[in-house]
Amino acid sequence: MKILLVDNGSLEAAATLALRDLAQRLTERTGREVWPVSLLHADKVDARELNGIAAEVVEPFLHRAASQGEMDFVVLPLFFGPSRAITDYLPGVAEKLRQHFPALQLRIAPVLFQPEEDRLVAILAGQVREKLSPDFVRGESVRVALVDHGSPVAAVTAVRNALARQLADILGDSVAEVAACSMERRPGPEYDFNEPLLEKLLSREGWNTGPVIVAQLFLMPGRHAGPGGDIAAICDRAEVSSPALRTVRTAVLGLHPGLVDLLADRILQLVAG
Repeated sequence: MKILLVDNGSLEAAATLALRDLAQRLTERTGREVWPVSLLHADKVDARELNGIAAEVVEPFLHRAASQGEMDFVVLPLFFGPSRAITDYLPGVAEKLRQHFPALQLRIAPVLFQPEEDRLVAILAGQVREKLSPDFVRGESVRVALVDHGSPVAAVTAVRNALARQLADILGDSVAEVAACSMERRPGPEYDFNEPLLEKLLSREGWNTGPVIVAQLFLMPGRHAGPGGDIAAICDRAEVSSPALRTVRTAVLGLHPGLVDLLADRILQLVAG
């Protein structure tokens, strides 16, 4: 059985390197080899930016392994909610490969957010609390914007909203408000469930002054959540427009020890099952 740690994939080398780091930590923790594989995009990154080792993407990885006789695969998805990448794309890849390898088995583990667990929100709460320093707060009321990428799938946005409610419950009176928002969205009223956008939230009364912690619901660094990325640019523009606003961003979740614990437990459960 091969265990694949699968993210969406990025054109930024930092994302693939972080995925490899996480897979190595999980391998060391569980004693089972975990393969870092992206759905798409990462194979376009120059291998020279990846320590000379080209990134792997799912379909050719599975095809090569099946050609070598491996037919049993487990996917550990690095997705917060039921993205179409998990519900549609991956099963489609498996069905295509079964035309050549009828015995191929592909099991997909649960996505990261599970309503009955509080481990994911505990990580987010810890990251927010780390930013509640006196130098940043300065005795003022603090607000928290939980921002994700934005999704065309309402069920994915519902996960973001559920996490925001959980985060508000855990943080309690230590912050004035927690709001869910998106970095971007598709046009059209059918995608209004992504609102508000982060840039709009930071322009609202109460949010455009004082300290705001932007909790990044992102797993890997890249052009969105990495240094100098889209989220940083949105925050910088908001501070220029509203000079009384101060923002600070939490780290991405991908290498947080709590996430390593969560994923390691998922692997051990899968192996035991």
